[in-house]
Amino acid sequence: MTMNFLKGSVRKTSIAILTAACMLPMLSWGADNCDHPINDFDGLYCLTKVYLETDKELNTSYNKLSRLLNSSQKAMLKRGQLAWMSERNDRCSYKDYDGFFVNMDCATRKTATRVNFLNERVRECDAGSCRDSRLGL
Repeated sequence: MTMNFLKGSVRKTSIAILTAACMLPMLSWGADNCDHPINDFDGLYCLTKVYLETDKELNTSYNKLSRLLNSSQKAMLKRGQLAWMSERNDRCSYKDYDGFFVNMDCATRKTATRVNFLNERVRECDAGSCRDSRLGL
């Protein structure tokens, strides 16, 4: 029950972050200069831009790997991806009485690490050495 609530909260928070990412350019004066954000909202905007690009890379890598796998391997990959997402969410976000919080830097670092992991699996599979034991978490 708690996990389902957390997953629902993460989805809602993701929507809120995406909405904020689209709106912040209109609200933020200094967001174009991510080297020197003027305030926390500019910093959030910059972190969100980087996270969204990393998440796009994650989806591209996942889909590229998935196309190289048979159906049982795809199921293993999906289970591993869901486990990774749960672990990322547990480490990079939390909910308390004040709301739901996401550490965008943590989420970006975890996602970039996962992109590298998936790309390594793509290289292995392209080389003809696609090992089932490496498709999990």
